[in-house]
Amino acid sequence: MTQELRVHSDARREFNDAIDYYERESPGLGLLFTDEVDAGFARIRKHPGAAPQVAKDVRKLVLAKFPYNLIYETREDSLRILAVAHQRKRPYYWRGRR
Repeated sequence: MTQELRVHSDARREFNDAIDYYERESPGLGLLFTDEVDAGFARIRKHPGAAPQVAKDVRKLVLAKFPYNLIYETREDSLRILAVAHQRKRPYYWRGRR
């Protein structure tokens, strides 16, 4: 059974900000970023325990084509995206979102 995937409001904002940035840099690049994040969400749903653990019940999926990580919390009944984190951002800035 696939767990429900929820996205924290701050993670949603980070995602939208990144799309806007990439689209300004090169038309169509925002769509490629969206596709990469969507593929990451699918991997998380299919194999929630596969990514390395970075804190208790929290894992980090590294995106292949963009310098971003998907930080997510695993719960018994759901998965929660805590951050769409640029890799140059301060580590663990998302901890208050739990």
